Amino acid sequence: MTYCVGLKIDRGLVFMSDTRTNAGIDNISTFRKMHVWEEPGERVIVLMSAGNLATTQAVVSMLDERSKAASDRVGTLLETPSMFQTAKLVGDTVKEVIKTSSPDGQTADSYFNASIILGGQIKGGEPRLFLIYPEGNFIEAGEDTPFFQIGETKYGKPIIVRAYDPAMSFAETAKLLLVSFDSTLKSNLSVGLPLDMMFYERNTMRVGFRKRIGGDDPYYRAVSDGWSNALKAAFSSLPEFTED
Repeated sequence: MTYCVGLKIDRGLVFMSDTRTNAGIDNISTFRKMHVWEEPGERVIVLMSAGNLATTQAVVSMLDERSKAASDRVGTLLETPSMFQTAKLVGDTVKEVIKTSSPDGQTADSYFNASIILGGQIKGGEPRLFLIYPEGNFIEAGEDTPFFQIGETKYGKPIIVRAYDPAMSFAETAKLLLVSFDSTLKSNLSVGLPLDMMFYERNTMRVGFRKRIGGDDPYYRAVSDGWSNALKAAFSSLPEFTED
C-alpha cells in the first residue's frame, strides 16, 4: 500500500509520500514514490505514484528515458508547453503501460493499476496539481479540492480537511502533513517510513526544500508525540457521558 499527498497553497505546492511497498507480510521493501524532473528557470515537475509497483516503475522509467536524449525530447516531460499537456502525456503513458501489461486494458480495478499525483509549474503558467486515474483521465486541484491523496487515504484525510488553509506557510503545511501521515502510519502497517517531502515555491522554477524523514527524525518524533498527547488531553476534556 501507499500514502501520497499533493497539496496546493498560496505559496506553491507541497508533496509528501511514504516509501513502503509490500507483497505480503514477509516481503516488505522501500522504494521511492516521488520523482522530480527539473530544468532550472524553465520548469519543475513532480510525480508521485500508487498502485502496482511494476506498472508505476514502468511509467516513470518510460517518462524518464524519453526525456534523457535531447534529440528525443519532442513530446516529453521536458518539452510539454503546459502542465495540462504534461498531465495528458502522463495519462497517455499510464494507459500505454497498462494496456501492454494487462490483456484487459486499463481499468480501475485491474491488478496492473496505477494512480498518480502530478504537480509543478512551467514558465509562463501557474503552479498546477492533477490527479491521474488508471484509465489515463485526470482532474485538477482547485479552490474546492485543493489537495489530492492516493493510496491509503482514509486515516490521514480528516486532519487535512479540518486544518487546511490556503494561506499556510510551508512550515505549517509540513506540520499538517506529518500529522496526517503519522495518523496513517499508526493505523495501517502497509504504509511506512521513511517519508519523502518536497516544497515548490510559486514562480521559482526550481526544486525547493527537499528532505527524507525517518523514524529518528527529531521533529517528526515531536509532532507524533505531541499529537498523541494533544488527542488524549482533548478526549479527557470532553464532558462525561451520563445515562440521563
